Parts: sequence; structure tokens; C-alpha cells
Amino acid sequence: MSDLRQRFYIEDSPVRGEIVHLDTALQTILSQRNYAPAVRILLGEMLSATALLASTLKIKGRISLQIQAQGTFKWAMAECNHLGDVRALADYEEDPHFMLSEDSSTVLSTLQQPVLFINIEPEMGERYQGIVPLDQPTLAGCLMQYYDLSAQIPTRIVLASTHHNAGGLLIQLLPRNNEEEQQRVDEDLWPRLIMLTQTLKPEELTDLTAQEILYRLYNEEEVRLPDVEQLQFNCTCSRDKCKNALIQIGLDAVKETLEIQNPIEMDCQFCNKKYQFTAKEALNLFGEHLS
Repeated sequence: MSDLRQRFYIEDSPVRGEIVHLDTALQTILSQRNYAPAVRILLGEMLSATALLASTLKIKGRISLQIQAQGTFKWAMAECNHLGDVRALADYEEDPHFMLSEDSSTVLSTLQQPVLFINIEPEMGERYQGIVPLDQPTLAGCLMQYYDLSAQIPTRIVLASTHHNAGGLLIQLLPRNNEEEQQRVDEDLWPRLIMLTQTLKPEELTDLTAQEILYRLYNEEEVRLPDVEQLQFNCTCSRDKCKNALIQIGLDAVKETLEIQNPIEMDCQFCNKKYQFTAKEALNLFGEHLS
């Protein structure tokens, strides 16, 4: 058991679900920064949630969750693409509450004017951004409220994280087409699944395999499992993206930077990789040459 996503279906029903487990990828991400305990837990939950939500999309692209706020906690983001690549980052000021607690709700409760964005960026097509109120005590609660009210897809989400691994479970009651509506449906199924899902303990979600969790919860249902999908940390930074960033700030700004720092050094905050550009390389981006 490492970094994986397991889809599942309840046979002959409009219910589908996902289980996510993050281990090596989470440890790699958290090792990039010296995060406070509560922030580490929040990032683990955000990564699990993003991997769960990415599985609901039928596009090539990526989905990200981004929290923005005032006060000591500035922002945090996590993203996952259709290949299962994940990454995350957070920015905050030192706060004793974050150091003393190992509960993500500690961070959420301190947020001032918080907003949670769901960003969907397909490789082809228009970008979508949904705004989720952060008015629930947990991230899972905020996302469930969004799906129930805005997306109008009954959804239940459970998230858990430690300093070493994280996990998440999502089940959804999908809309039925006309043919499916003619079929007999177990009306008690969805309430029963909700009740069973609520019994899942955080340590079970992080420590048990997907098969063990599904048996623990839904052993009386006919559960169908497609092939498992792998997740992994992968940063999308590149030298070409750094070149584009230099071009965007303009020639004058690049010249000013070279007076202070030569060569120009650009750091990726996600993976700590460094990219250097000599004066000749930077100026050549604008067709300029050293005199």
C-alpha cells in the first residue's frame, strides 16, 4: 500500500466511489518545507481531497483546491492531474496554534475572510472555478456542502491525515438516466451507505488498504472494483516556464534584477529545484546582447 486511488461501484445502483491513499508522495511534499504540525495535516487532507475530486472528472487536465485567507494563514493549495500527479504548497506566518495542534480544524478556525476555490483546468477548453464557503469545521464538510448544494450531487467525503500518510473516501449518488429510472432501486441504499461511511475511523482510513476499508464498510453490498490507479508526486516546473516568467516581467525588470543578482536564480517552491540564467541567457530572451 502506497500512493493509489481505487474506484469502486455498488452493483446495480447509481452509487460510485473512490478511496485514496497517499504515503511516499505526501512525505516528499511535506519534506520540501518545515511545516507546522496542523498545516501538515491540512495539506494531507487537501491532497487526498484533490485526488478524490480529480477522479470525478472525465477530462485531461488538472484540478486544484486553493484556500485563501487573511491573518496568519495566507494560502494553501493542492492539485492533481489526470495522470495522478500531485503536489501541494502552503504559506503562513508563525502561529503557536499551528505548532501545538495536530488537527486541521485548528487552521480552519483561525482563517480570516477565508475562501476555498475549486479550479478545473482542462488541457483543451475553458477553465472553471467554483467558490466554496469555508463555513464548516472541516474541509470534508465544506466540500460535501458544495456538492450537495451547488453541484446537486449527493456526496459524502471522509478525510484523514497524519505526518506520514493520508487517506480519503468519497461516495456519490449519481443522477440516473431515463432507462435507469425505470429499473427497481433500493431506496434504502444511499441512507444505509451514509450511515456505514460515518463509522469509518481516521486511523482506518490512513492505515488500512482499500479492499480492507470496503469490506469493513460495505461487505453486505456487491462492490465492483476496476483496476487501481497510481498516484505520485510530480512537479510541473521547467526551464521553459521560467523563461516565460522572465519574458512576462519584461526587459527592464530583468535588467534591474541582473544588477542585483547575476546570474538570475529562480527557485520552484513546490520541489526546490533551482534554475539559473546568466545575463547573456536572460537578455537573449528579448533579442538583446551584452555590449
